[in-house]
Amino acid sequence: MTKTLLLQAAGILLAAALAGLLAGAVGARSALAGGVAYFLPNLLFVLRLRFAMAMHQAGAVGFLVGEAVKLAAVIALLIVLPRIMEVNWPALIAGLFVVLFVNLFSLLLKN
Repeated sequence: MTKTLLLQAAGILLAAALAGLLAGAVGARSALAGGVAYFLPNLLFVLRLRFAMAMHQAGAVGFLVGEAVKLAAVIALLIVLPRIMEVNWPALIAGLFVVLFVNLFSLLLKN
């Protein structure tokens, strides 16, 4: 899980740098915000899951509830972002997709 989070963080930084080159500072901030909008709830979900595993209380229902809360937090952050900052939508979506695809590929490449 830690490796996946580190890969996601690296992907966010790479997407922000690329968006900065293509769309300027607003693009870089938007890509960073889009990636962080998924990364933060995912980080909290992983921490909660590790705590539950350490306490021997991890279960399928807790996992599904945590996943639902994570997705609701992502949606809420994506709704709030345009209200608190200027957003370049293609860069924001690119930052979000980079984190999602890093998550997918890290699961596919896991040994």
